[in-house]
Amino acid sequence: MGYLFRENLRQLRSQPGVVVADDSVFQLPEKVLQFGTGAFLRGLADYFIDKANRQGVFNGRIVVVKSTDQGDTKAFERQDNLYTICSRGIQDGEAKEENIISSAISRVLSAKTQWSLVLDLAKNPAVSIVISNTTETGIQLVQDDIYQWPPVSFPGKLLAFLYARYVAFGGNPNFGVVIIPTELIADNGKKLESIILELAHRNGLEGAFIDWIEQSNFFCNSLVDRIVPGKPDEIRLKELEEELGYRDELLITTEHYHLWAIEGDERIRRKIGFYGIDEGLIIEPDIEQYRELKLRLLNGPHTLGGGLAHLCGFKTVVEAMSDPFFSTFITHLMESEIATAIPYNVRPDVALAFSRQVADRFRNPHILHKWLNINQNYSAKILSRVIPTYLNYETKNGYLPEYMTFGLAVYIYFMKAVKKEGDNYYGRLDGTPYLIQDPKAPFFYQKWQMASLPDMVQAILKEQSIWGRDLNKIDSVHSSIVRYLQSIAQNGITETLKTLLERTEYAFSQS
Repeated sequence: MGYLFRENLRQLRSQPGVVVADDSVFQLPEKVLQFGTGAFLRGLADYFIDKANRQGVFNGRIVVVKSTDQGDTKAFERQDNLYTICSRGIQDGEAKEENIISSAISRVLSAKTQWSLVLDLAKNPAVSIVISNTTETGIQLVQDDIYQWPPVSFPGKLLAFLYARYVAFGGNPNFGVVIIPTELIADNGKKLESIILELAHRNGLEGAFIDWIEQSNFFCNSLVDRIVPGKPDEIRLKELEEELGYRDELLITTEHYHLWAIEGDERIRRKIGFYGIDEGLIIEPDIEQYRELKLRLLNGPHTLGGGLAHLCGFKTVVEAMSDPFFSTFITHLMESEIATAIPYNVRPDVALAFSRQVADRFRNPHILHKWLNINQNYSAKILSRVIPTYLNYETKNGYLPEYMTFGLAVYIYFMKAVKKEGDNYYGRLDGTPYLIQDPKAPFFYQKWQMASLPDMVQAILKEQSIWGRDLNKIDSVHSSIVRYLQSIAQNGITETLKTLLERTEYAFSQS
């Protein structure tokens, strides 16, 4: 079995089940500069560009800059920058499967050893788009010198590129670029722009250049949503390679679902050049709806279901969703509570349709998403993903959302640290310890040692750094959570869940 590289593409085109571009793709000009070689960008942004090229729409390739010292670029060189995207998932209850040999990338450059080539790219008039995924910590203002070889930070590298481009084209406004960060922070484009401008001032760059940044370049907020586990384990990789008929060191797996929402108007649609090639690529003046849908209806159920799934003994999302009680809980949680109380003006039918997409994604047998990973930084996720919806539901209806309240009680129970070793805190499930990876673990360790359960709950609900307010002030929250915690301690988590479902489903049937 041979490796994937350009010379064997002709043979692979005749093989069923693999999507391969024409040889003409290798003659396309370089139009995109991408900071980040990771699986996520290759499985989402590069997926769209590759698809556009195969449709004869965008007709441009990507130069990728590797900014970190980890790993090397040899696998890309050996495979002529080709790699396989194996997407697997469920859509409308039906299995979806696709294998694509992506030819979107033309070169991979190391910032550390090939910085001059990155700056040379600034002189290329065809380059019109910059994409990044440098993790959330990448979009930070740090003191940086753009004349370093290379600059230390991602904003420093981007500023150096922009300045080289400004000089190369004499400040011509026609040679500005569209910059689309995909880091998972709100207003990522605007935040990156503010850092770039501040860094330009700190580097003493001329006012005309700063005006060029602001007037001739476009920093777009964007939202990305696709689970990209990346390279599978050795057993699964071998299975996929046997199925495909070749070896691929860069093969990545993804879920079928994909969304890239970019904030922009008709001018941005034209400048980007590949709008319209896929319904998952959205360019609109306001993308807040998509952010809220993802945050509330994807991340919210993950968070509210995380502690419950772990305490029920489920290790992965798909395993939990195969259980009828857990699956029913998640369905009711999304459709009857969260979808009706998103703190943003979202049409009910849109929220319901998104809920059902999420349920399909949770049931995807090819994505082994572990609950203990989801449960990291549990407290921060409760505050950002759950509490705004929780408060909005109570305000709109005048009573508590049962499933969300149960989820909050389970969160408190999951955070019951019973052992401390050094700086680590551990809970216990059926005699087996589990690590609580949360900065609030010491707080819960202390509170769970209180003798009175009602007093402990009152002290926890009072902590505004967790909830953003004193939840004791909302009628019935304290008594409801005490009742759930007592039931979990006396009857177990599964029986408490079953009782909740029996009671609420009867109420639904009577309404």
